[in-house]
This record gives sequence, structure tokens and C-alpha cells, in this order.
Amino acid sequence: MNDDEWLRAFGAELHQRRVAVDAARHVIAEAATHLREGGGDPWLVFGPPQAYAAAIVESIGTAPGPRPGPVRLHATGITKRYGRRTVLRDATLTVRAGQIAAVIGANGCGKSTFLRICAGLISPDAGEVTVAGRLGYCPQQGGTIDFLLPDEHFVLVGAGQGMARGPARRAGRAAARQLGWDAESTVLARHLSGGTRQKLNLTMSTLAAPDVLLLDEPYQGFDQGSYVNLWDQLARLRDEGRAIVVVTHLLNQLDRVDTVLDLTPAQQGGRR
Repeated sequence: MNDDEWLRAFGAELHQRRVAVDAARHVIAEAATHLREGGGDPWLVFGPPQAYAAAIVESIGTAPGPRPGPVRLHATGITKRYGRRTVLRDATLTVRAGQIAAVIGANGCGKSTFLRICAGLISPDAGEVTVAGRLGYCPQQGGTIDFLLPDEHFVLVGAGQGMARGPARRAGRAAARQLGWDAESTVLARHLSGGTRQKLNLTMSTLAAPDVLLLDEPYQGFDQGSYVNLWDQLARLRDEGRAIVVVTHLLNQLDRVDTVLDLTPAQQGGRR
């Protein structure tokens, strides 16, 4: 395990122990600086990531974080067929305020279909979805308009939520900064990189502070820094009481979520 791998494992341990995001970032930066300037094997300098994280928690404590609140999304018995092919069979998920749920499974197992059903974009053949509160949705691709500027996207989405132009622009720019992106751009969406277009998608989905946030592999095209910023932002939103559902195939992040729905055919209908 090299320095970067140790630091990632250490960061995951701090997150799992619910150390405040800003405090965790500071501690990780200090450890990285120490390794860069002093050298040495992190296992010899700090010890195992789990043990060092436990020592940090004992020293600085954890973020209080709200307990999970009321149920915000309840999907039960979701079944979807296309012709003779059953894509989803009896899939069930409950997510409360202050929780992150991951939807996982092999390609073609119905993850995006399940999320689109939860968003109300398509109807199931059986089952029911109940959403309590405002809903935000970030698709895996698409969602942006080629000939609009980022600010114009924010104004358009904000108008649908009853927001005035100025507050919508400010809210969009602030959310974009959380992802390490300066959205005060005069570049049309069609000229943005794939990763930046996805940041625009993600920013629009959080613009009106939704109670339920549905994200379909929202990190497409992200570099490592943007990926870290994304999970830091999701942690903040969870601590603010949002209910978040993330479709993902990156199983190394499952320690950062509260519940997992595995849509692998043999697992459908179950939760762990």
C-alpha cells in the first residue's frame, strides 16, 4: 500500500466514524504533508489506517450528525418488464432523511430503470413509489441544453421551483463551487467537457435543496479531485437531512453509505 492508498483508506475510516468533513480534510492534509516532507512508510509512521483513525476520533471526536429522520422515499415491490424480459423483480428500498442509499448490481440489472421509476419518469408494471418532499434527479447523461450557458440552466431550473433569477444563479454557482467548479462561465454547455457537463447536471439536481436526491452514476467524467468533492458534498447534504439514492458500480465507496440495494437478479427484493 503506497502513500496515496493509505491516505484514501484513512479518509474512508474517518468518514465511516462520522468525523466532520472539514476536520477530516484537515487531518488528511496534515498526514499527507508529513509523509511528503518526512518520508517513510505510512504504516510505520502512523500505523494501520483503522487504528490511526480511531486515535483521531478519540482526540477530536465526531460530528454529531442528525439521526435518520422520517421516511422520504419508499419503493416497494417494483417490477418492470420490457417485452418478455423482466428488468426488475420485486425491488424494495426505504430511505430516510439523513441517509445515503447505494443501488448496485451488474450492467443491465435495472439500476437506472429503478431510479427513473423512483423519479416518476417511467411507470412500473407492479409496485409503488412514495416520495415525501421535493425531489431532485441527476441522470447518467443528458439533461443539459447545448446552447445555454450554465447560469441560464440555473435560471431555467430555478424558475420551475419558483426561484427568482438572481437567487437561482447564486445557488447554482455556490453548489458548483462545492464540486470544485467555477460556474461563472460564458461557455455554452455544448463546449463543456463531459465531466463539467455532469457537474452542471449534478448542480441543477441540488439547486432547489430537494428533500430526496436521486443520482445515476453522477461522477461520469470526474477526475479524482472532483470525485472526492462529490462524496464530501453528499456527506454534507446527508448531514443537512437529505435522503440520497446513488446508483454506483464503485463498490469501494459502500463504506460511505447507510444502506445498499443490490439489484443483482439473485438479490432483488433484498437490502443490506
